[in-house]
Amino acid sequence: MKRASDIILALLALPFTLPIILVCVVAIKATSHGPAIFLQTRIGRHEKPFTCYKLRTMFSDTRDAPSHETSASAVTPVGKWLRRFKMDELPQLINIFRGEMSLVGPRPCLPSQVELIAARRAYGIYAIRPGITGRSQVAGIDMSDPKRLAESDAEYLREMSFSTDLRLICETVLGGGRGDRVRT
Repeated sequence: MKRASDIILALLALPFTLPIILVCVVAIKATSHGPAIFLQTRIGRHEKPFTCYKLRTMFSDTRDAPSHETSASAVTPVGKWLRRFKMDELPQLINIFRGEMSLVGPRPCLPSQVELIAARRAYGIYAIRPGITGRSQVAGIDMSDPKRLAESDAEYLREMSFSTDLRLICETVLGGGRGDRVRT
């Protein structure tokens, strides 16, 4: 049921998000060099790596590292705005259609985040697809605290339901959570 609801909600969101994505792509291309869509390997369901799609918010020469290990100076001026309003996540609808992600679930991490991967493995988090948003993000828990993040993800796994997902989507749209912040 979760997969079907992801597809239906993503299809409903597509007419609204596609024009927003296109405007963001133009803004990114007009203000910084490099591709507008950022591709990054992330860890998905059953610990299978996949390519995650995002709007690029950092300069193209920024090293591949978790956001909390990256300097705020790496974020482009347009990127600051995209991150603040979570617009950079919109291309992940592609990942939903491909079956790699869900609208709601634990945020996918990088293969280099071995401590977080191990903590999530211990809680059985990799039994579900990662999400564009989730309980941890709405609560403001970022990936800089792997143990706390994995515990929060485990709470989501225990309480996971259609109504929980709808609540978390609404909280995200209304500005809940701060996502992964860059170092200041």
